[in-house]
Amino acid sequence: MSSVTETATEAVGPAAAAPRLPSARGEVSEAVRAHLRGDGPVLPDAAVTGRLDPYGDDLHLALHLCYELHYRGFAGVADEREWDPALLELRSRLETGFLTALRDECGATDDVAEALGALLIEPVDGTGPSHFLVDHGELWQLREYAALRSVYHLKEADPHAWVIPRLRGRAKASMVAVEYDEFGCGRAERMHARLYAELMTDLGLDTTYGRYVEAAGAPTLATVNLMSLFGLHRALRGALVGHFASVEITSSPGSSRLALALERAGAGPAAVRFYEEHVEADAVHEQLVRREVVDGLLEEEPHLAADVAFGIQATGLLEDRLGDTLVGAWSRGETALRRPLDACE
Repeated sequence: MSSVTETATEAVGPAAAAPRLPSARGEVSEAVRAHLRGDGPVLPDAAVTGRLDPYGDDLHLALHLCYELHYRGFAGVADEREWDPALLELRSRLETGFLTALRDECGATDDVAEALGALLIEPVDGTGPSHFLVDHGELWQLREYAALRSVYHLKEADPHAWVIPRLRGRAKASMVAVEYDEFGCGRAERMHARLYAELMTDLGLDTTYGRYVEAAGAPTLATVNLMSLFGLHRALRGALVGHFASVEITSSPGSSRLALALERAGAGPAAVRFYEEHVEADAVHEQLVRREVVDGLLEEEPHLAADVAFGIQATGLLEDRLGDTLVGAWSRGETALRRPLDACE
């Protein structure tokens, strides 16, 4: 077992306390941060938000701050801020900018079968993070990857749960079946978020919820914000199902590579177990999602085909952007983090 594992504390799951507000990354995220504390000026107007890079740090941290109010909130921020009208209006403008950019890049199609088919083909010369890590990954790179992915995995399956009351029939029944597995089949110690916290402990990482947001750049935040954006809007239920299908279909082979990479690097058994669990579970989930959730949704609401395809395409686009960022940095021997792991508070 690695020295990192030997110094890790016992995992008890994601720490329950609300996280601190992360540092601002620009004018808009600073204004949102101040507004949440109750000591800020008027929130930026449309002229300001309209100039933001739709894939940039300022926009995505601002969205993250807005979305986290629907999950655990932040220390020192009143619960009432979740439905603050001024904040919701600002969030809507940020979402519009992000969605518009995604739709422009993805294009329009309603061919769900083609979009799903592309996910089932594993490229021989894959270049994503799991390919890099299984072939070349060192322990420090695996720790960086785990820290970045914790922004989602410490609340794994939560964003997708928003879609359940918006589905009907076999789509709803099968979505609940998959989510039941994600949440540990009724056993808290088997919840995937808990298993991820144990992976982090094996790698000597802090399991505090939201701890590594400071280390995560816009490409990471965008992949997580996409889930919340789709999940919190009933009108985007088809896109959320498309996103969920993408995650479940591509998870098993990537998880297999990551389990091998962690084992080769000397990570502890809990680190390997998380991805081994996903190899088996997601192979089953992939069939349920494709044949029951997606097909069931489109049987009930065929007009959502274009949204499902968009959800698949947008997920792939953002994951590719993130992968290029990570592999590019690691290939140069550089960190992929905005801040060192031990500097994140």
